[in-house]
Amino acid sequence: MATYKEVNGTAVQNYAGTYPGAVEGELWYNSTATTFQFQYGATAGVWATGNNLNNGRKDLAGAGTQTAALAFGGSAPSYGFTEKYNGTNWTAVNPMNTGNEDLAGCGTQTAALGFGGTNPGDGDNAKTESYNGTNWTAVNTLNTVRRSMAGSGSNNTAALGFGGYGSGAVKNLTEKWNGTNWTEVNNLNTARRSSGGSTGGTDTAALAFGGDNGGDPGTTAVTELWNGTNWTEVNNLNTVRSQLAAAGTQTAALTFGGRVAGGAITAAAESWNGTSWTTVASLNSIQTGAGGAGSNTAGLSFGGDSSPPSGTEEFNTGVPVGAWSTGGDLNTARTELGAAGTQTAALGFAGTPAPSGNTETYNGLTWTEVNDVNTARSNLAGAGTQTSALGFGGDPTPSTGAKTESWNGTNWTNVNDLNTARQRLSGAGISNTAALAFGGKSAPPPTSTGVTETWNGTNWTEVNDMNNARKRSGSAGTNTAALAFGGEEPDAKAFTELWNGTNWTEVNNLNTARYALAGAGTSTAALAFGGYVGTFTGLTENWNGTNWSEQNDLNTARGYMGGAGTNTAALAFGGAAPPTGLTATEEWSIPGTITKTLTT
Repeated sequence: MATYKEVNGTAVQNYAGTYPGAVEGELWYNSTATTFQFQYGATAGVWATGNNLNNGRKDLAGAGTQTAALAFGGSAPSYGFTEKYNGTNWTAVNPMNTGNEDLAGCGTQTAALGFGGTNPGDGDNAKTESYNGTNWTAVNTLNTVRRSMAGSGSNNTAALGFGGYGSGAVKNLTEKWNGTNWTEVNNLNTARRSSGGSTGGTDTAALAFGGDNGGDPGTTAVTELWNGTNWTEVNNLNTVRSQLAAAGTQTAALTFGGRVAGGAITAAAESWNGTSWTTVASLNSIQTGAGGAGSNTAGLSFGGDSSPPSGTEEFNTGVPVGAWSTGGDLNTARTELGAAGTQTAALGFAGTPAPSGNTETYNGLTWTEVNDVNTARSNLAGAGTQTSALGFGGDPTPSTGAKTESWNGTNWTNVNDLNTARQRLSGAGISNTAALAFGGKSAPPPTSTGVTETWNGTNWTEVNDMNNARKRSGSAGTNTAALAFGGEEPDAKAFTELWNGTNWTEVNNLNTARYALAGAGTSTAALAFGGYVGTFTGLTENWNGTNWSEQNDLNTARGYMGGAGTNTAALAFGGAAPPTGLTATEEWSIPGTITKTLTT
């Protein structure tokens, strides 16, 4: 048998920890962990914004692939409007003869079928039209009038239509198209409207999922598989929803957007592998009633009841994404500490146990102990850089909660107090002369607060409060453009608020409610990581200025940690992960690498 060196041209390296010189796939021996390890690039499925439709609309149908798609029908004023997508731009082509909204569709860009739907002139109808790449032709109608159907089919001569709504009732009816006529076949097990379907599937191998069954609550996650003769219930969607968009086949489907139970619009997306659904990256914008095309590895979303209604997003797998890797350990394990700086020039100070006054600087590789804060404390906030930082608030005593100290790169100096003493607060800011303090727990009596104060280098000034009083939220940004996310009051919250220098505005929530999390970045490009959700978590989410999307988790689940850097180069250090506090540091990078340990 050939040796590793004979195959790869180099021997297995022996290194204490993560081997910094490793190339992708190279094996090394970690003498500290006494394990063999290797690294590879982190990839995932992600959504990217594409060019808009020419005619924004909702409740439209789609067919084709990500780079050769067809969008047709949809809401007023142009019910029959049709557009082609070439992977870059949408082009208007010949419209349908009888435009419908809330119709079903399937096929390809040059051989599509549109059926069912509704319009002001006809109301709900059974009309069917076939597209040959140039023109639409009216063909024989469905047997049962209905709208809000789903469809499956690889072209305009072989299709399946199922579910829908007509004559005041939700339908379980299924009809099969042979290029000339529709024939009724065996029904769905669960009647439903506004469901998803395998638009790129066939008339003999289809998938139906989600929708509204007309009950209370009507929204369902039920998934059914069609084998050419019968429908069989299989594993449900993870997120119950209706009015969702879809793409793909019976064994490889993608669904995205829709309305969840209660009516809220979602950006959630899921991928089907033939057996079960897996949650994947969310759309960048929430939407419902969109069109879909493509596959579960190269999907397309367009239109919908979103902002803008002409929006297009492309889903691709295998895209390099961010990941957390191991950095140098703190010298002193601790939680509830203050933080400032960047990934390669960070500052960690104070914290628990004790409370501590310990201060350390990070250079991208190692932490070095420097001069302590003057007042040892924990549950404080920080802002600024490694050489110009501010620490404020904290406990263990009420008087500690107002104390502010300024760091000049060498020493801490006591400066003017906060107006409202508090602990478990959050902070943002670029230096020791421009910072923002918000939220926290004031005393006595102990109460969560939304009080916000701005620091000008000399004094703190009270400004407008947060909309949602809370403590232990994550934060990012500056004293004039900040972001607050998550928090506790009295349980974990997903609230996100944006500060514009004058007021706080509620924006889209985190995907996972939590508190004791850390943050990095700006008000338009932030990273939220870790926290407590009933247990400590490593969940990481990225903020693009509008929505949060899930990213690769921290390697070590934790809360009450320090955070620094940007949403493309962040740092997580210290924190709690029972039974002890941590010294562990992790670095977030895009593109990231993932380290794996060989197991027998």
